[in-house]
Formats: sequence, C-alpha cells, structure tokens
Amino acid sequence: MATRTVTVQRPAPMDAPQGVVRSGAAVLKGMWIASRHFWRNFWGFVRGKPTVFTVQYPEERLQQPPAFRGMPVLVQMENGKERCVACGLCEWACPTDCITIYPAETDDEIERYPRVFDIDMSRCMFCGLCEEACPEEAIVMSHRVEIAAFSRRGTVWHKEDLLVPLRELETTRFPHIRRTYESPAAE
Repeated sequence: MATRTVTVQRPAPMDAPQGVVRSGAAVLKGMWIASRHFWRNFWGFVRGKPTVFTVQYPEERLQQPPAFRGMPVLVQMENGKERCVACGLCEWACPTDCITIYPAETDDEIERYPRVFDIDMSRCMFCGLCEEACPEEAIVMSHRVEIAAFSRRGTVWHKEDLLVPLRELETTRFPHIRRTYESPAAE
C-alpha cells in the first residue's frame, strides 16, 4: 500500500514591526470599545437613566416567564398524596435517564403510586420531555432554580423533596402547559 504525502502551505512569518502594529491595533480597539461602554453607562448613571441592565441577585429577582423550565417537581394534591400513578412514561421519555421510579400498589381509587421517585438533578437537562409525556400532569417544570448541592449525593432529589402543592403551581405553570399541549381541534 502506497503512502501519500501531504504538503501544508504555511503562511510566511510576519515581520516584528508588522506583528506589533497589528497586535497594538487590536488592543487599542478593545480598549476603545470598553471605554465607550464605560462612559456611556457612567453618564447614564449620573443622569439617573442607567443603560446597564444589572440585577443584584439574590436581593433582586426577575419574574420568570410562564414558559420557563426550572427544576421538575411532583404535583401534590389537596389530600396530601401525589398525583403520580407511576406509569413510568416520564422515566421512559427522559433522554438522560435521570428519573427513577419504583411503583407500588394501593387500595385507594388510584391503583398505583410511586414508592420511590428520584430525580438526579446533576444529570437533568431541563428539557421538559417528562412533563410532555405525563398523562396525569403529575410532573411539571417549576420555576425553582436554586438546586445547588455540596456533593453528588445531594443532587439526587427524592419524592418527599419534589412534592409541591397544587395551589402553588396553578398560577405559574399549569396555564402554560394546558395552553401549549391542548390541541386546537378540541376547542
């Protein structure tokens, strides 16, 4: 088998003065842009009309839009039980396999419930596919964003940690879900 040789054309090296001029021009351009923004923002601040949009988090917080997808949570009904029937569709729809469900049987009107419902937040990519797959509207993407932990073990959220009362979600996420996923032909 014959070997093939490829010749690479390398650009000619720059002269020292030409390289210094180009580098100096790039530095000066960057300094010009930075100083222009600084003075524009400074005079806007002096006039009482700041042009910089900065939120002093966590003292100030922005209102999240209804379509915002934060941490997935389980809906807790008024009677204190979870709405989930442990069908496993959210677990199946999750592309990162971060949801773990172990179903159990019950004597109530709901035939099954999740004995174990864990979400590994270190693997979750907040795509919302679990929310779309759920036929019971039992798992929804909340507006929670503060989910940091000190260890990997702390990023696994159990059923008790994920339960959010229905009344908290009625005003934020449910109107968006129902408007988005309902078919226009049904109306």
